[in-house]
Amino acid sequence: MSFRSGFVTLLGRPNTGKSTLLNALLGTKVAIVSPRPQTTRTRLQGVLTSETAQIVFVDTPGVHRPTTRMNQGMMESVRGALEGVDLVLLVVDASRPLNAEDEQALELVRSFGGASILVLNKIDRIEKPVLLPLIDHFHRRHSFKEFIPVSALQGENLRLLEGKIVEALPEGPPYFPPDTLTDQPERFLAAEIIREKIFHETRQEVPYGTAVVVDRFEETGAAESGRDLVRIHATIFVDKESHKGILIGARGTRMKEIGQAARQELESLLGRRVYLELFVKTRAEWRERPGVERLIDWRHGEA
Repeated sequence: MSFRSGFVTLLGRPNTGKSTLLNALLGTKVAIVSPRPQTTRTRLQGVLTSETAQIVFVDTPGVHRPTTRMNQGMMESVRGALEGVDLVLLVVDASRPLNAEDEQALELVRSFGGASILVLNKIDRIEKPVLLPLIDHFHRRHSFKEFIPVSALQGENLRLLEGKIVEALPEGPPYFPPDTLTDQPERFLAAEIIREKIFHETRQEVPYGTAVVVDRFEETGAAESGRDLVRIHATIFVDKESHKGILIGARGTRMKEIGQAARQELESLLGRRVYLELFVKTRAEWRERPGVERLIDWRHGEA
């Protein structure tokens, strides 16, 4: 039996469930999830390997009209994720009316020019007859290879989608070792998990003005001893002094909740004890500053 492998980009407007879909297909969490738009800021690769295929997924920020330097960088990341890939999945939230961002995402699929699959997500929230006009709408707009309704949250039709993806990939060897789940280092995942907990613990607009930079990521001890420890020191940047107070909370209660939730998930992810220390700093209008990618991309090191 021949082996197939290739790169597959997930594309769509904010909050279509791309990251949830990626995590569900992989069977583990590699991308953070929240109900707020623009949670994903950078391209993230997740790797799914079976006996017959390897799919390298590229999760992307939600397609939107950029209003800040940071948002412009996010859209550049989206366009870059269409270069050199074998397949694009256009993920549409079937439970919401289509809007200009869906149209913008569709135009990006058209510009890609290669094979594409339409994934209608969140079908657990709608009546099935709603799908037919949606499929017809996109069928008239673009020649998708497949039209597949799924529920990433409930796991419906995910194996069908996986099979159709594999069929669309070329024959070739795997790009990563079979036990690889993501190309992102633990340092990056730590920053993302902290940022996710900020989204979950705050109800104001604070998350849009925050960035997390891991200043130190130190491993001590030996795994076989059972006493190994990871020390993580991270800085949360906010663009308003008032946001700093909201994040810290009365007597530091909210920051304690954020840190505890992040530490627990990191210990589960890393399989080691974690000592987590968080600092909050104000950096006015950091989203508009030149070099803003240094605050949202681990590759550039410390801010």
